[in-house]
Amino acid sequence: MSVPKVIIRPVDESARAQLVAQDIHPLMARLFAARGIGKKSGLDTSFAALLPFEHLSGCAQAANLLADAIANKERILIVADYDADGATACALGVSVLRLMGADIGYLVPNRFEHGYGLTLEIVDLAAAQSPRWIITVDNGIASVDGVARANELGVGVLVTDHHLPGDTLPQAACIVNPNQPGDTFPSKNLAGVGVMFYVLLALRTELRRRDWFAAHAEPNLADQLDLVALGTIADVVPLDANNRTLVTRGLERIRNGRCRPGVNALFRIAGRDPRHASSYDLGFVAGPRLNAAGRLTDMTIGIECLLSTNISRAEELAGQLDSLNRERRALEARMQTSAIDIVEKIDVNDRYALSLYDDSWHHGVVGILASRLRERFNRPVFAFAPSTDNEAKGSGRSIAGLHLRDALDVLTKRHPDLVLKFGGHAMAAGLSIRRENVDAFARAFDQVVRSLLKPEDLDQRIEVDGSLAADDFSLEVAEMLDAQVWGQGFVSPKFCDVFEVVDQRVVGGRHRKLQVRPDGKSPVLEAMRFGDDAKLPDRVECVYRLQVNAFRGVRSPQLVLDSWAPV
Repeated sequence: MSVPKVIIRPVDESARAQLVAQDIHPLMARLFAARGIGKKSGLDTSFAALLPFEHLSGCAQAANLLADAIANKERILIVADYDADGATACALGVSVLRLMGADIGYLVPNRFEHGYGLTLEIVDLAAAQSPRWIITVDNGIASVDGVARANELGVGVLVTDHHLPGDTLPQAACIVNPNQPGDTFPSKNLAGVGVMFYVLLALRTELRRRDWFAAHAEPNLADQLDLVALGTIADVVPLDANNRTLVTRGLERIRNGRCRPGVNALFRIAGRDPRHASSYDLGFVAGPRLNAAGRLTDMTIGIECLLSTNISRAEELAGQLDSLNRERRALEARMQTSAIDIVEKIDVNDRYALSLYDDSWHHGVVGILASRLRERFNRPVFAFAPSTDNEAKGSGRSIAGLHLRDALDVLTKRHPDLVLKFGGHAMAAGLSIRRENVDAFARAFDQVVRSLLKPEDLDQRIEVDGSLAADDFSLEVAEMLDAQVWGQGFVSPKFCDVFEVVDQRVVGGRHRKLQVRPDGKSPVLEAMRFGDDAKLPDRVECVYRLQVNAFRGVRSPQLVLDSWAPV
């Protein structure tokens, strides 16, 4: 096995030196400088560092409309998306609006029955509950027909979303989306739950102005940041300074035992200690369990878990989510096996992109499959599964250098009859096509990607932060790394060193547990290679992460080997 081409992330030495001079740990100073942080103030994650809601277009208007609706006791219905971002945004809105005295309910589309967004069918289902207002969370910016239908029925719509808009905006009463035309909010990277949080900040200010809280309890919105942190990390939005503040403050509440029962239950069911919560736990532990409900059944289970104020009920629902996640993993493994069988029949080196379809695939899991294939082949990937008798739904994942939604926009202009509908971000997108057009789409998508990428963009590369000094292989440093918020656009550090393999054995049937000694350095370290039981030679060059291993109450440093090559 060989490692991809290893590239050491460049470091601004003047920024590193300035951070060290400002009492930042030397290793952390190096990591921060390599991620564009030039001074200690760039690490400020206090509430004062949050961008003000006044800069987000539509926030003040939404606050006025909602304040009027609360005062007039008008029925409000949140229409959510069925992923973790949508679920956390929905739970956030329901929780806070309920505390503010609103007549509030929610409706979440079923992925398999209704599809995504504020569709005509969802509007009709919502209208049966007689709302005066619909609030969309994590969707709605592309729901032109759905909003028009709601308007016909006399139901006002407030769109809160973060996805990129199409050529036509819906005729909603109000739109709050940092990515809508003309918006000047400095952070375009808010997740859907972040947008909803900002709307609620504006609403609280408006209700204060109206002296509403003289007779009603005023909610502490900081209490809701566990939800904001979970949805932001799970949606893999870029962690700019504003998002890092939201996530840091949310993780702080989780670690301090101040999170809601549902979030706590998601940690506990996975055997993770909330007192040591990290962004990894949000993205790879709690997030997937929450997402499993929307992928396989109904996200109502996840939303109810987050809304529950009863610890026993939250734990029961978290158990259901954990079972669904186990089912999802088994399904994903089967789909990966069949996908590799398909790929082995083609010359990947002759492809700029991969588009795969199988009748047996589950369209709730194709996004994860696309992600795994993208990681393996370093190509943009769409994976499709049947959705109706004559349609297939696809989920795509991109690589650095290709804005996936923009690529789809180019494709639809070149082939206007090929794609039924699409939407998404730079790195992820979804679409629907007719089943008979699967092959035609694969050819067209590959042609578009060829026009947008260079051959070297497809080379397997991995960026690392150099090597670690002997003193850095410590529990103190591992805990420091775990405590920092990492994610999309502010990536978790990886390092590269040569190691002597002192001992190794297979554990859990498919993982390799090792003891390794850094080349020319003294400590013998515990290491794990997950999902690969292949025996390593005596000396290897490894790309690895330094993490905390918590086992039976004992915390120790551990290396997680991402890739290796013999030396």
